[in-house]
Amino acid sequence: MRFFVCLLILIAVTPVFCQPPIPHYEVKRATSPIVIDGKPDDKAWAAAGKIELIFPWDAQTGAKQKTTARLLWDDNYLYVSYECEDEDIVAFHTERDDPTYLDDAVEIFLNPLPSQTGVYFGLEMNARATLYDYIMYKALPSDSMHLFKQFDLQGVKLATSIDGTMNMRGDKDKGWSLEVAIPWSNFEGLSKRPEPGDVWAANINRWDGVEPNRRMSNWSDPVQPRPNPHVPARFGQLLFVR
Repeated sequence: MRFFVCLLILIAVTPVFCQPPIPHYEVKRATSPIVIDGKPDDKAWAAAGKIELIFPWDAQTGAKQKTTARLLWDDNYLYVSYECEDEDIVAFHTERDDPTYLDDAVEIFLNPLPSQTGVYFGLEMNARATLYDYIMYKALPSDSMHLFKQFDLQGVKLATSIDGTMNMRGDKDKGWSLEVAIPWSNFEGLSKRPEPGDVWAANINRWDGVEPNRRMSNWSDPVQPRPNPHVPARFGQLLFVR
């Protein structure tokens, strides 16, 4: 009997133990100005560590194209850059809050107060530098997540750089890059501007390809049966340092 009890306990807890660890990243302070032109070639970016996104869902049929992200901060902004290998760049949406996630797009989800998982900010940005931003929230711990699309971040700087021909399906592109600067004032209410030693939670994602050959990649594995990055309990940790 004791053997079967132990076996049942092992089966019950194994899925928790098998989850991949939450990733951590040190967000360094920018030591020189950053010009938001879509090209992360300013001197400050050289000091930033690199995040390479992973591909959690093998059932997806889209190409596994490399995405590298980097983050920096200063007194005014959180900076995020993406470099995306892409042999076929496709993006059609051009208006603020269009469904950019249907295009070739990158995302960052930010939770300035990791002690809670009920509220976080979403930015989804396509290869045309179109921003879809919102707040995700749930009213009760048992409630599902809700999207507050009417929320708009203020003062965001956003640009892309394309190495190829967008929406030309018959040729072979090389890729695209994106830079975004997000003013700290947008997070007032949940957090102050971070100081060295502060920790935020975040996930960084990419939607790539055209249906039916589409693929999502992530920084932190959401551990979901189907592509779904909206799992705040699985966000990685951003540690702000000098």
